[in-house]
Amino acid sequence: MSGSSSRVVQTELFAVPLPQDGTVFVNERVSFRTVGGYRVVSVDGLVLYHYSVEDRMAEAYVMITLVQAGYAHQNDVARAFGYTPRTLRRYQDRFDDGGLPALGKGRGRPPGTRAVGKKHRARDNTILRLKKERVGNRQIARKLGIDEKAVRKRLRQLGWQPPLEQLVFSDEQPASEESPAETGDCVSQVPKGAGRRENKANEEEEETSLPKSFDTNPFDRSLDRLLAALGLLDDAAPLFANATDVPRAGVLVAIPPLVSSGVLSTATKVYGSIGPAFYGLRTTVVAFVFFALLRIKRPEWLKEYRPSDLGRILGLDRAPEVKTLRRKLMRLATKGRATELGRELARHRVAERGRTLGFLYVDGHVRVYHGKRKIPKAYVTQRRLAVPATTDYWVNDVRGDPLFVVTAEANASMTKMLPEVLTEVRSLIGRRRRVTIVFDRGGWSPKLFAKLIANKFHILTYRKGRVRPIPKKRFVLRKAKLDGRPVEYRLDDRPIRLLKGKLRLRQVTRLTDNGHQTHIVTSRWDLRDIVVAYRMFERWRQENFFKYLSEEYLIDALCDYQIEAADPTRSVPNPARRAVDKKLRAARAALSKLEREYGAAAVKNSETQRPTMRGFKIANAKLGKQIRAAKDRVRRLEAKRRALEKRVPAAQALKGEEVVKLATERKHLTNVLKMVAYQIESDLLNLIRPHYARAEDEGRTLVQTILQSPASIEPEEGVLRVTLAPLSSAHRSRAAAALCDVLNTTETRFPGTEFVIRYEVAGY
Repeated sequence: MSGSSSRVVQTELFAVPLPQDGTVFVNERVSFRTVGGYRVVSVDGLVLYHYSVEDRMAEAYVMITLVQAGYAHQNDVARAFGYTPRTLRRYQDRFDDGGLPALGKGRGRPPGTRAVGKKHRARDNTILRLKKERVGNRQIARKLGIDEKAVRKRLRQLGWQPPLEQLVFSDEQPASEESPAETGDCVSQVPKGAGRRENKANEEEEETSLPKSFDTNPFDRSLDRLLAALGLLDDAAPLFANATDVPRAGVLVAIPPLVSSGVLSTATKVYGSIGPAFYGLRTTVVAFVFFALLRIKRPEWLKEYRPSDLGRILGLDRAPEVKTLRRKLMRLATKGRATELGRELARHRVAERGRTLGFLYVDGHVRVYHGKRKIPKAYVTQRRLAVPATTDYWVNDVRGDPLFVVTAEANASMTKMLPEVLTEVRSLIGRRRRVTIVFDRGGWSPKLFAKLIANKFHILTYRKGRVRPIPKKRFVLRKAKLDGRPVEYRLDDRPIRLLKGKLRLRQVTRLTDNGHQTHIVTSRWDLRDIVVAYRMFERWRQENFFKYLSEEYLIDALCDYQIEAADPTRSVPNPARRAVDKKLRAARAALSKLEREYGAAAVKNSETQRPTMRGFKIANAKLGKQIRAAKDRVRRLEAKRRALEKRVPAAQALKGEEVVKLATERKHLTNVLKMVAYQIESDLLNLIRPHYARAEDEGRTLVQTILQSPASIEPEEGVLRVTLAPLSSAHRSRAAAALCDVLNTTETRFPGTEFVIRYEVAGY
């Protein structure tokens, strides 16, 4: 066939028919259609079943056959036919037991059978008799061959209440025939030597505030659990037993910094109580912080750990499991006091370390959202894309440790959030004190700088925008030793004026080896130029902090999928204008392409053939017409865009849809507790730093190793001994032993007890 002949397009041999109206697709193979009260089921285009929609038995048989034949999955079949997967499984069980007649079972109890209450009256009598004999629900369930949940449910239905004698207890614990030291079960929570303190009045007050336990066996806390179920116990008292090589018991070294952080006293002050519960407020806070330090990053991960092992660390028979911990966090979140908790903890940290807060670093961290809800978008630098997300603004001190966190409303920019964040900072540090706020180019705003300086804040940030390069000969080599490290920069220092000369600031510029110039702007005139540059570049401590928390504490993960109403009147970019902008960019690109073609044709034009412009236009009339049409389209789109508002209310942009945002309370609460865990880790690192030469490079790894190491727990009279297992090398074990010596000087008691904790490393 010659090249000049026309191409022959082969048509489809068998055209795929379009689906008719009313067709429901189970999957790519199975579909059905309902017409006139009858339903036709097709598989791969072939009719397989035909039945009346009122024939429930036939419909159940069709669904079972589709699943058993492998044509579709049971979830897809149940969804398409309007059933639940559980109902479909029930049909399958009936069909397996009794065949097709079993699918025709009518509603209600089959004739000739007795009622459920009469049938199980003997079982109910057995349950009540065993409960009167104080037999546990689990033992009853094992004897009757049923689930424990069924026992609890039946007891509620029968209206069972515990005997009154079980609710009356004396203040003294039941005496045992053998002493606790001989049995090895537990040691009394209030030691005999507690009366040796000087201030006996304070001691009595502390003893009355401590929780008490009526259980004598640390491995069986059924009595305390019963009291909690009856509303007579707010928090279970820790009871410890002699145990060797308890997994991950090294986390107990975090108790002294945990107590000194003030999180327990602050949580009690803010929340009061979590209500009658075995796992009360104190236990919940201690458990969550411990889990964060052990890298159990979310409650669902507790499934991978034995509750009894974690419970030994907490002084309980079992640690709270997934649903329990999530329920406790939700109960705290419903009180809406997470912000107050974070504020009080920040105030406590400022009171302890106020002198180290001369420089505060402020930066935003974007948490990407992958759900189905329409929430505001934020720009992610790593992806170079705006995606649905939530922005948290963190305030860190000069060491990189967090002070507090604020969640931005609708991903507000740094310039909008800085006044709100600094208002919080001012309430923490006082009215007169000046601190230097360090932030990146996202907060660049000379007008904002003037306001911050007027409010007694110093600023330190990168300069934004184009700046005339500074001649290399003006840079001077500066050397210094800052924070124990040698620092060397090539710097230029000069004053600049902004806001038409009204705002006078200082610009320090660094010249790198490749010739790049980094401009730093500050209001601090008292610092050396090398100190200004060093403090600005130390902002990367905060970036490393975000990376560390994302990987080690999983702060980017959602705590729940709940939503809450957002402000429908807040201003958002007009989506209609955005759509017009997109069309306008495409129209301008098309016009530029046509103009380039027109210019290329003009360059290639032969003057001997078309010596005049008129002849060239006639020869390229079609292209010229396309250019004029493209220009008209650009003008129409520009006029249409001018007629549209740049920003509109969020309710108008969503076109009647509900304006929502992700619930922030529970996430903020977990962020605050994880922030406390990070602060504890930093405090342990600072204590171990003088005793470990490679603390800068391996300090956090060593601390994490100590927290994860096994340990032996020995309760004695007034003392709880924690003996850590030796680490992988002698120098690391010596550093851990030195840390134990420092912690022993604090004389810290385990929360909720009078036990003073003593630490040591086996063999050191």
